[in-house]
Amino acid sequence: MATKYLQIHRLRRVYVWELPVRIYHWLNALVLLALIATGFYIANPLALMSQHEATGKFTMGWIRYIHFAAAYLFFFNFFFRIYWGFVGNKYANWRQFIPFSKKFFKEMWYVFRMDILMLKGKEHMSIGHNAMAGFIYFLTFIAFLVQCLTGFGLYAAMSGWWFPKLFAWVPNFLGGDIMTRQIHHWSMWFFILFVVIHVYLVFYHDYVEGRGEISSMGGGWKFIEEETFERGHHQTPNPEKPAKDVEKK
Repeated sequence: MATKYLQIHRLRRVYVWELPVRIYHWLNALVLLALIATGFYIANPLALMSQHEATGKFTMGWIRYIHFAAAYLFFFNFFFRIYWGFVGNKYANWRQFIPFSKKFFKEMWYVFRMDILMLKGKEHMSIGHNAMAGFIYFLTFIAFLVQCLTGFGLYAAMSGWWFPKLFAWVPNFLGGDIMTRQIHHWSMWFFILFVVIHVYLVFYHDYVEGRGEISSMGGGWKFIEEETFERGHHQTPNPEKPAKDVEKK
């Protein structure tokens, strides 16, 4: 009688996403949704039919208030993430986002071939962000900065607080409010496209790899095959120091 063997994967429990990173991620998701929804309304307001006086409804006022409040959260959350890129663990480190090594570019091309072109090849293993994801996040950080500059630049003329007035030079630099508003609007579409691709890839990798991609942004842990560590194929694109935040299961 043929003997059948059941292969059991040995998994290592790795603490990847620290609590500040997870808070940043979900807070950013919420404020982006608020900014996009209110931004669409501000750009093209609905004709709301009502028997009440417009001064009593104050619909646009509330929409703008939500937009501005979300903008402040977006701004300070963004700069907190930059700070955490210097004090957090190696998976949150700024080195994982800026390509300055041949290994980083090589891994970017490999991930592009596997995830975008769907070409056959060996599975790529990256515990934190792979090189392609890290570089895309780097581009989003630049888009974050553009969105903050143009948004507060437009707000500076109508705000009485000193902080928005620090950005009063932006419309003059870009050639006026119209161009500033256009750039602000184009940046919003970049974020919409990014969210669609990001959600798709998260579900795709969670389904294909089964390492807890989705749940890791809730609890911080991923589950990686022990063989990956034995082969030494888990290094990040720009390694800084050995990981100490692992737990065997």
